[in-house]
Order: sequence, then structure tokens, then C-alpha cells
Amino acid sequence: MVLKTKITRIISVAAAALCLTSGINFVPVEIDIDAADTLTAFEITEEMQIGWNIGNSLDAYNSELSNIGLASETCWGNPKTTQEMINAVKAKGFNTVRVPVTWFQHVDVNNGYKIDDAWLARVKEVVDYCYNNDMYVILNLHHEEPYQNRSTLGADYEEISGFVTSLWKQIAAAFADYDQRLIFETMNEPRATGTDHEWWGPTQEEVDTINKINADALKVIRDTESPYSATRLVMMPGYCASSDTSMMSKVVIPDDDYVAASVHAYSPYSFTMDAKVKDHSTFTDANKNELINILDGIRKTFSDKDIPVVLGEFSASNFDNTEARTEWAETYISTTKAYGIPCVLWDNNVEANGGGEAHGYLNRSDCSWYAPSEPVVDAMFKVLKDDSIKWGSERKSPVVIHEDITTGKQLLDTPCDLDASVENGNCTPGLNVTWADMKDGEVAVQFTGDAPVIAVCDGEWKNWTEIKPYDIDEEKGIAYYSSEHIAAAWGADKVDSIEHIFARTNSTTTVKAMAVIGAAQGEIVDPPVDETKKYPVDLTTKKDGNDLLILNFEGAAGSVINGCLGYMNGADWEAIEWEGKIGADGKFSAYIDTLKIPADVKNAEAQMWWCDDKNAEMTSYEFTWFTVEPIDPPTTEPSGDVVYGDANCDGSVTIADSTAILQHLGNEDKYGLSEQGLKNADVDGSSGVTTEDALTIQMIDAKLLTVKELPLKSS
Repeated sequence: MVLKTKITRIISVAAAALCLTSGINFVPVEIDIDAADTLTAFEITEEMQIGWNIGNSLDAYNSELSNIGLASETCWGNPKTTQEMINAVKAKGFNTVRVPVTWFQHVDVNNGYKIDDAWLARVKEVVDYCYNNDMYVILNLHHEEPYQNRSTLGADYEEISGFVTSLWKQIAAAFADYDQRLIFETMNEPRATGTDHEWWGPTQEEVDTINKINADALKVIRDTESPYSATRLVMMPGYCASSDTSMMSKVVIPDDDYVAASVHAYSPYSFTMDAKVKDHSTFTDANKNELINILDGIRKTFSDKDIPVVLGEFSASNFDNTEARTEWAETYISTTKAYGIPCVLWDNNVEANGGGEAHGYLNRSDCSWYAPSEPVVDAMFKVLKDDSIKWGSERKSPVVIHEDITTGKQLLDTPCDLDASVENGNCTPGLNVTWADMKDGEVAVQFTGDAPVIAVCDGEWKNWTEIKPYDIDEEKGIAYYSSEHIAAAWGADKVDSIEHIFARTNSTTTVKAMAVIGAAQGEIVDPPVDETKKYPVDLTTKKDGNDLLILNFEGAAGSVINGCLGYMNGADWEAIEWEGKIGADGKFSAYIDTLKIPADVKNAEAQMWWCDDKNAEMTSYEFTWFTVEPIDPPTTEPSGDVVYGDANCDGSVTIADSTAILQHLGNEDKYGLSEQGLKNADVDGSSGVTTEDALTIQMIDAKLLTVKELPLKSS
């Protein structure tokens, strides 16, 4: 993780020498390893159990300084790492330390990326603080932005591989005599930085580059002359080390007994990290279900295939919500302990949330534990000491036996190619099915490509409701959807109204067959609760000339809210998405350009997918038309200087600028912003004018931001 708000701390040598531990102390898990004994990969991960990251220290950098040297370790405001810090971490109960290291500012580019001797010596010194303390150590390449993470990731395999493999040749040789307690992690969060998909939706070329570099780094490590080269555990991340199943599924793990998947899971994000969510005071049932679903996805993707997993980064930022974070920690560690997945806590030494990421657990100035976060850590160790939960007792998903897809009611017998990038190409045709067909059974979909979701509708093609598969047979390429889950998502009291079914994809999928088959034998895990709120919209009440639909909502001020207007276009479900934040007056309006909806569509459905305020509701809707108040032409030519927020170029930043952006996005031909307006409107920290820019200006109107804070810094 990158600390967005860097806090400078002045630390005295005397204070660093006074490292003390406080609160509940637990006896660390004893590491039973001998140089003569060789552990399996799963034995290593069981020994690791729980770890701690030295975040924002050796991984810190300042790309504006070419000769920063050893000063880089403290350039983000943290003190130098000391033996006393590591002693405090071990005394608390941690037995693994991840040492994130950024190397690019310490290599000679003109000499094969040779690592500076002084920097390598400092890294070894810190590794030894942990290794000589009988702890496991994870050593990696971290923020290698110029040479590894770049916008041209998909096209620059050879250059990036040259950098990565050169470093690993030197690192592996320098640590050749360190036994299995030292673990190598090939990369941190490899991704296409600076693109519109930096954190989501990589191209196949980018995925291929990461997989090939992982394999190249592994070969270098295995080829190193060392008694441990063949049995050293090597962690490999996928694209941005994501915990999303669609991205994890693209990770290629080589056929090697000592490779583990490296995943980061600050989950669920809305609770752990999202500063736009105003209320983090409760770890809700929905949060819990989402977290368990994410962790189960990691288990299904890797553990079920006998691939070890290490959660190299996890944490919940401090939003003054210690009690809720404690409940989160108990759920997190209870689940990962049963799944046999070790977790490494991210710590950046930021105690309080001042607009950045507050992942401060150990106070590195005196090695005490921060009061708001110590109970969170203690809750983790309480779970680990609970003998009622056995490590790895649920490492693999429950076995479910399904009927053959060729039995039962056949819904589709002609292959259907789906492509989400093609207009109206993401769904199969609507197929006829009733609850009487599905009751006490399940739907099976045979596919190639990414696993689809299914959706059911009523006889009038309304109430589009989606269901994710609860089990996937990857060998046969069949996804299964339980009738119990369908009933829960639709509403058990009205299932008799179901008459149609679809399969849908977010990417590219070929649906070969669909069928309703008998009930599976085995345990079926309940899905997360669908909390979507749905409201009918009668499009026939729209008058000629109206081209704007306004959906009005009320709820708690500052709550993040999102959803869509969905409708059936023939047999295809289409949706226009919206998002925003409820204003200081407790109101929010979503604007929908009805010119995008075919004229023959008579009915639609407003869906509220998420709102921080669970009691928020849509109160009304209305049709109107775009209106733009005339503005007197300026008496002088525009200066060309960027005036952030002034999208309509009237000399002030008001809610009218937010409306101008929404009008531009809704109908650029009719209400497009000027060239100067486009420059002024781009304020949210991401490139390009989007609804997020309008939302940012609304936050100024709600007094959550000031004009002086524009533009926001990019993440």
C-alpha cells in the first residue's frame, strides 16, 4: 500500500531504545524447524500463521531525488527499523515479518541494475533482526514503479523481466545460506499504473506479462547455488495481487511444490478502507457475508487446487471504530485459520485517520501498541489461541455432487457467444423457465471463458435478479446455481412469478448448454444477502420533449449511494448506472438521459444497489429536460489557467458546475463542456471527466471539501 498522507515524525535515538510492549501479550508460536529438516509448503504456511509488515520504511522512495541513498528508509516519516521493534512484534505473538523493499532507487541502471552494496547490507540487517529472532521473513520487490509497474505493462515484458530477474539473481545469491524461514515474493502489486484500469480489469497482454515474469523470477531463484534453492517458498501475485475471483483465476502458478499465491485483501473494502463511507461504526452482517464470500473465493481459487496461499497484506483502517474493527478481526482470522491461510498485517505507523490510510498498530517511536488498534490485534491472537478452531480444518471447500447436465429440463442446446464489450452482446436470449421447473433443484450452465451469472425475470421481463454460481466444476466447465439461492435473491414469497432466465457475462464467455437438474448432494454455502432495493418506473408518463429522468432519494447525509435504471430491450436486459453521495440536506438525485432508452420501452426499474444508510429510499421520480441558464459572455478572453471546479466557466464553483458535468456526460453533443471547462472539471484525482468529478463538487456544496483542496490527489 502507498501512504497517501505522509506524516513526518521526529524520533530520538533515546526513544527508540525504550521499546516496551503493553496490553495482552501472547507466547509466540514456536517455529520447529531445523536446517536438516525440510518442510512442505503447507507446513511452512502453517508455521507462519500471522505476520506483520514493516510498511512505509524500506519500501519508501522519492523519485525526485536521484541519490537518496539510505535516507530513503525514513523519507516517508517513519524512523529507522530497529531490533527493538522486531522484539516488540515477536513479544506480541507475531512470528512472521514481511519486509517490503523498493529497490529501483538503489541500482545502477547502466551496470545491469547492480544493487548498491550499502543498500543491500541495510536490507540484510533488517532481515536478520527477524531471522535471527527465529521468525519467518518475507522479502520482496515493492514499489518498482518506473521499471515494473507502468502503463505499458502489456507491451514491455522483456524490459520488465530484465529488471526483475537481475534483482532476483543478486538477492537470491546474497541470501543463499538462509533456510526455509526466508521466503521470497516475486513482486508486490504488479499493475498498469496510470491507466483507467490500474486496479481493475487488466488486458490479457498485461496478465500474460505478469505470469511470465513470475515464472522468470522463479527460475532465477531455483537456479541459484544454494542448499535451499529448490525448497524455498516463493510467493507469486496476480494483477495488483487482487482478491477478486475473476483476476485471481488468471494467475498461472507453475508446477512447483514450493510456490504460494500472494493475495492482498483489505476486505470488505467499504468497511476497511473506503473513506467515502461516512459510518464505519458497525461491522454489519452484510460486511461479514461479503468478507466470508471473498475469503471463500480465495479458497476455491487456490486451496481447492492444493496451492498454498499467503495473504501478504490485510488491515482495517482506523475510523475511530475499535469495537467494529475487533469484530472484523475475529471474523477474518477465524475464517482464514479454518482455511489454513496465513495473514500478514499491514502497518504503516499512522495512528489516526486524517484523510489517509490509518494502519498504525505498533508505535515505532517507543514500540508500544496504539490504543485504538491494540484490541484489534489482541482479538486476532485470541482466535489463534482458540483450540475449537483447528488450523486448516476447512482448507478445501465442501464436496458437492451434481447430476449430469444432460439430465433434466434442457434450456439451451445451441452454443451462444457472449462479449460484454459488444453492445447488447453480454446476455443469452431469454429462456423460458418456471419455479415449478427449478424447485428443489439447481441450474447448470456449461461454458468456456469466464464463469457467467444467471438472471431471472417475471412474465413481463421485469424484476431482473442475478445469482452467482455457488460451485464451479472447472474440469467440465460447468457452473451451478442453487434454487435455494434463486429463491432467496428473488423473494421466497413470490417465486411463482419467475418465467424467464438468462446467462450473462462481464467479459467473454461461450455458453454451451443450460439445464435445470436435480438437487446436489452435499453442503451448499448460503450466498451473501441481496440488499438491492427496486422501484418500478413507468416510462409512459414521460412527455414529448422530456429527455431527463430524475430519481430522488433520501437518507443520511454523506452516505455513498449507487445503483442503476434497468429495462428490457426486447429480450436483453440493459442498465444505465449511477452513483453519488447524499447531500447535507439528506437528499440525492440521480440523472438518467432517457434519450439512451429505446422509444418502445415502456417500463423500467430503478435499483439501489448500495447505500451506507440502510434505511435510505427512493421517494419519487420525475421527467424534465436539460436546461442551461444563459451566461453573459465574458468581457475579457479566458486566461487559459485552470480554475479547478469551475466547469461552466462562470467564475465560481457551485452546484451548477456539478450539473454542467452531468449534462455533459449525459449528452455531450448537446451540452458539451468547453475545452477550458473540461480542464477545470477534472478534479477527482483521476484522469478524465467522470461522474466522480461531479460528486467531488457536490462534496464542496455539502461542505465536506473546500475549493482549495482541488484537485484531489490521485490514489
